[in-house]
Amino acid sequence: MLLRLSLSVILAFFAVRAFWRLLDGIIEGATGSRRRGGQVPQRGVQMVRDPVCGTFLVADRAVTLVDGRTRLFFCSDACRDTYRKRTA
Repeated sequence: MLLRLSLSVILAFFAVRAFWRLLDGIIEGATGSRRRGGQVPQRGVQMVRDPVCGTFLVADRAVTLVDGRTRLFFCSDACRDTYRKRTA
């Protein structure tokens, strides 16, 4: 009996939470405002692609390597070292 009651309470909690999130999403979509922390920047950020693993990352936070006249961007020292081994 206690187990059945506990499961009913847990199920009710998730049902109410799902309904609340649905309602919140409808209101957010209708008003066009975002109340949570995930604000979209007004201006785009320049992204670069790691030539080894293909990860896109912000150029300011990347590990760089100058190869001739070209500046290459890597997500980690490991990818940079892998690139060096390939081209050596």
